[in-house]
Amino acid sequence: MDKIAVLDFGGQYAHLIANRVRRLGAYSEIFDGETPAEKLHGYKGIIFSGGPQSVYEHDSVKCDPKILELGVPILGICYGHQLLAFMQGAKVEPAHMREFGLTEMKVLKAEGVFKGLGPNETVWMSHGDSVKQLPPGYEVIGETPGEHAAIANFSKNFYGFQFHVEVVHTVHGQKILKNFLDLCGADFSWKIDDYIAQEIAAIQKTVGDKKVFMMVSGGVDSTVAFALLEKALGPDRVYGLFVDTGFLRLNEREQVKTALKDLGFANLHIRDESKRYFDSLQGKYDPEAKRKIIGDLFLEVQQDVADDLKLNPDEWLLGQGTIYPDTIETGGTRHAAKIKTHHNRVPQIEELMKKGRIIEPLAQLYKDEVREVGEKLGLPQAMVWRHPFPGPGLAVRCLCAHEEKYPEHHTLVEKKIDAFLKPYKLTGKILPIQSVGVQGDYRTYRHPLALMGAVETCDFDTLDKIATRLVNQFKEINRVILTIAPNKIDTLKVQTKYLTPDRIQLLQKADAKVSEFLVKHHLQREIWQFPTVLLPLSVNRESGECVVLRPVSSEEAMTASFYRMDQKLLQDLCKQIFEIPGITAVFYDVTNKPPGTIEWE
Repeated sequence: MDKIAVLDFGGQYAHLIANRVRRLGAYSEIFDGETPAEKLHGYKGIIFSGGPQSVYEHDSVKCDPKILELGVPILGICYGHQLLAFMQGAKVEPAHMREFGLTEMKVLKAEGVFKGLGPNETVWMSHGDSVKQLPPGYEVIGETPGEHAAIANFSKNFYGFQFHVEVVHTVHGQKILKNFLDLCGADFSWKIDDYIAQEIAAIQKTVGDKKVFMMVSGGVDSTVAFALLEKALGPDRVYGLFVDTGFLRLNEREQVKTALKDLGFANLHIRDESKRYFDSLQGKYDPEAKRKIIGDLFLEVQQDVADDLKLNPDEWLLGQGTIYPDTIETGGTRHAAKIKTHHNRVPQIEELMKKGRIIEPLAQLYKDEVREVGEKLGLPQAMVWRHPFPGPGLAVRCLCAHEEKYPEHHTLVEKKIDAFLKPYKLTGKILPIQSVGVQGDYRTYRHPLALMGAVETCDFDTLDKIATRLVNQFKEINRVILTIAPNKIDTLKVQTKYLTPDRIQLLQKADAKVSEFLVKHHLQREIWQFPTVLLPLSVNRESGECVVLRPVSSEEAMTASFYRMDQKLLQDLCKQIFEIPGITAVFYDVTNKPPGTIEWE
């Protein structure tokens, strides 16, 4: 057996590690973190994933200690690194300073997994605990200020990284991972064609003589899943349903309908349920409540259509374009913390999954693999490389509020923040609303900080460092944004706002400006995703709302960097949006993921 075993300790990263192993051409298999050592005999190497817990907590997930006696190379990442060290007698404690984002690591020994690296490496951190005292036989091979960033026991071929080697933001992460796979003697013959052939066979076996009722959105995930199901079953056995929720982009229903028809999906049907969605969401402001209502409504609509068509439920399965980040962010693995509920992971869907009524041909893949599958299936580049768009649509980009909400002692916190910002000629304003973030593999619901002052004189590298330091130092915030238009907040007022057609129409106008901008400047591939967010805040006026621009660079969505836009282009885009009636301010999000999720909700 030439596979690498990945032990899942509940973070966001086990499947991403497996993805990265596959991208290098090696075979991998994922196991629960508590899998007995006897089931791992014969694997060429073992990787311990990250996770949201602390190893010193009595109920934290641990692994079978006999795994350390299997005689194969082991790599521990983040929680996995702490667990590997802890099991061998190390001291693990809360870090003096939490680290979320890019960090410079000094390479102390360019051997083993660090073979071929330079003296300094850019790595990606997301942790609140640290290994303070090494276990016997280990030495530090990489360090960041005050932290053992990487440790090694060369005689056992055991390695531990506090940073995440599997994310693209660790610049030479794939090289480091390849070094580990070489130490394992891994076989490098895996390719995406193997997955497609295996999945087609799996679909045919799962579906049997039934048919599939496929929920489609026009996005890359559901379109590739639709194409894969049709290839496995034939077009007559796959029924596609596109639901207009009212939260689509401007003119999107007709655009999706035309695009899917042009691709040959003849068995596609459109249903306008916008009034039903708006009515159900009236008065709702909590992001999780919004997501669950939307997810439940998708199922209700599907059932109504099935009833109208007199479909026998015993003859049909429900198809979804779910990919792995949807599952992990919903807390869909045994030890994972919930970040946000995806519409395709609401409780009703979970119950159908237990009954074997759901089929998800892409559920183990990440976006980069989905796109490769789409290209192999012959889908056009424009569809395969379309920007990701959430299933709930603009509903999770249109924040709602019913009252002003500040963190405790926010004026005192702002004074401390301003003291930190003084050398940069900047000041900060904590906004009286909250957004979702992910820190240390846990969901956070905290406040954005708006920077004001000479933001145009700070380069993006400096702003990146400022934003990272601020979020790491001040627990009240999980996101940092630039105040672009106007450049100063004199007054700030929360508007009592919910999801209403007029708000979505306002957001559609701003979002359309962004879409036109992307096409005009040929940025569709350079920017991985570009959410346009509407905030129920009026700046320097009695009424109106604000827009946040949130372009990011990423490959797999588990991590992302804010996009460093040309200043002239940024000012031009902000001006266009600021001129839309009803918009009182435009902000630019300079938060990476982690600590800020790509979407604000």
